[in-house]
Amino acid sequence: MIGCLNHIAIAVPDLEQAAAKYRDILGAKVSKPMALPEHGVTTVFVELPNTKLELLEPLGEQSLILDFLKRNPEGGVHHLCFEVEDIALAKTKLLAKGVRILGHGEPRMGAHKKPVLFLHPKDFCATLIEIEEK
Repeated sequence: MIGCLNHIAIAVPDLEQAAAKYRDILGAKVSKPMALPEHGVTTVFVELPNTKLELLEPLGEQSLILDFLKRNPEGGVHHLCFEVEDIALAKTKLLAKGVRILGHGEPRMGAHKKPVLFLHPKDFCATLIEIEEK
């Protein structure tokens, strides 16, 4: 069902500082910051030859990554994102296997302007999984 690893997301307390490390120290190409109010984050993507890193900074007082950063003040890996061919079909198959989908259970537009769903970490070895339609 899952395809390629689309990205690894890293929650950070300071997006500008984190982006500078990847850009200025490691020489990576880093996108411009993009606010995603519906997800409660501001994000940048670090382009790698075989995948991307998504750096996430909280946006607003209701950001879902605020609790993560309280537990991990320096930041850390937040989730893995895998591509799927058909998100509706993937959702149906996952629900049939007892996987819990977070939020209201319906896909919403992600940072790449493609539908995404988040899967409960307790169903995947304590790892938050995002699936994104290819």
